[in-house]
Amino acid sequence: MTASVSRSADLFRRASEVTPGGVNSPVRAFGAVGGRPRFIASAQGAWLTDVDGNEYVDLVGSWGPMLLGHAHPEVIDAIQSAVARGTSYGTPTEPEVLLAEELVARTPIERVRFVSSGTEATMSAIRLARGATGRDVVVKFAGCYHGHVDALLASAGSGLATFAVPGTPGVPTSATDLTLVLPYNDRAAVEKVFAEHGDRVACLITEATPGNMGVVPPEPGFNQFLAETCRAHGALFVSDEVMTGFRATRHGGWGLDGRQEGWAPDLMTFGKVMGGGLPAAAFGGRADLMAQLSPTGLVYQAGTLSGNPVATTAGLTTLRLATDEVYDRLGAAATTIRTATSEALTAAGVPHVVQTAGTMFSVFFTDPARRGPEPVRDFDDASAQHLPAYAAFFHAMLDAGVHLPPSAYEVWFVSAAHDERAVGHVLDALPVAARAAAATY
Repeated sequence: MTASVSRSADLFRRASEVTPGGVNSPVRAFGAVGGRPRFIASAQGAWLTDVDGNEYVDLVGSWGPMLLGHAHPEVIDAIQSAVARGTSYGTPTEPEVLLAEELVARTPIERVRFVSSGTEATMSAIRLARGATGRDVVVKFAGCYHGHVDALLASAGSGLATFAVPGTPGVPTSATDLTLVLPYNDRAAVEKVFAEHGDRVACLITEATPGNMGVVPPEPGFNQFLAETCRAHGALFVSDEVMTGFRATRHGGWGLDGRQEGWAPDLMTFGKVMGGGLPAAAFGGRADLMAQLSPTGLVYQAGTLSGNPVATTAGLTTLRLATDEVYDRLGAAATTIRTATSEALTAAGVPHVVQTAGTMFSVFFTDPARRGPEPVRDFDDASAQHLPAYAAFFHAMLDAGVHLPPSAYEVWFVSAAHDERAVGHVLDALPVAARAAAATY
């Protein structure tokens, strides 16, 4: 396919004159792969159509929430009915109660509070953890992204038990001087930190299965170890499921190991799928902890659009339609695409590692000079990628009509709408893209 970018190019130029970088979220700018973003005009099922009329099989899915595919007719009907009744009231509504009941039924949480973004959810969970424990220190892992909360935009210090420094300009040291950053999947580092600071730790926050450095699954028993370590030291275990919640499995990332191993987080955060593609997120946990939120408790949290009736209707409809059969279709499509991708890269001689978490997966284009083909287990491993290979692969796939994440550190998402035609289109594009990646080594 020869993709014309004339209208996209013009829109990007105009956007760059009124918006920083021409985008409203940095990864959309194609900075990690080069070139200009495509401006999308519409989407249906597994397909995107840009403003120049070019079609693409979508493997981004709005970064996860389009579980059923774009513009699912029943979701659209439910949204239109909700909009016809009014878009926002500033009062309690029935859809927020129904969605809360759905979240509680699928997860170990007992109470839930709605917010409007994943960043709000993690920020609020951290505040609640600090208020409930009377402690201030937060422990997180390098490579796990929990939104653009000041205290969580931190990079690691010089040692395993040193406090973090700001990871971006605009975040003062005072915002991160109570944050500890550890290597992921490193039990010894966790034990060391809790041995030295355990009586000061309010909570440890981690992604249920990290997806913001590519898919890096927790090693067997790691999440259970974290939950038990927190409990032993009187800290709270916060599981961030903004990405994995109801996407990795019907029960989220917790469904991959927590249900079987019998552990549960104290607090969980949600977003993406639970909003059905509209801005909605939530945090929840044990009833005694959530009772410490205003108005029943002293920890303050509020939001005018929290529990918005249109967003909660979209999320509720999506979750109710996400049956076991839907997850079976997601799993089958993901397996076919990731297997074919690995086979094409192997045939082209491209070193790589493919990693999965339920229906989520990502491809690491490894650099033989920096590391071997072993599994990627932390951010240092994920950083040892040959980024030019991914950029070449990305653009070859885009030219062939396949829309991949414009960064090597992101997850590939399929939907229940990825049928034989859509999957076949992806498979047809892989050999040429794999050879383009091989040419960069």
